[in-house]
Amino acid sequence: MMISTRGRYAVRVMSELGTNPDDLTPLKSIADKQDISQKYLENIMSMLVKAKLVAGASGKGGGYKLVKEPKDYTLYEILEVTEGDLYPVTCLTGDDGPCKKAGLCHAFPIWKGLSDVINEYLEGKTLQDVIDSSK
Repeated sequence: MMISTRGRYAVRVMSELGTNPDDLTPLKSIADKQDISQKYLENIMSMLVKAKLVAGASGKGGGYKLVKEPKDYTLYEILEVTEGDLYPVTCLTGDDGPCKKAGLCHAFPIWKGLSDVINEYLEGKTLQDVIDSSK
């Protein structure tokens, strides 16, 4: 699994918002500070607002802010919005669950274990951890 630019930018943007949790931050300010295209950032912010991870207000004095405290967001929930499934291999995904050959595949438990480790790690890391690590 490789986390896309969209996922990495979402974490960066949300950590930026987390440094001023009570204030609305204009999109242009975020884009300039994080050196992200404003057009690309609009798409990311739309996803985060739709998932109710951030709140947005338009017009003069508008911008974005977190809806929860940074400690209450996991990296898993942020990345799930921008990345969708966080599986390291495709045989763990699918509308019908894992691959139909999972019971015969000797490697399946390894892939499942890797997925569990990744998800557990991301669930155990918060947005506050990201903010604190940059100090």
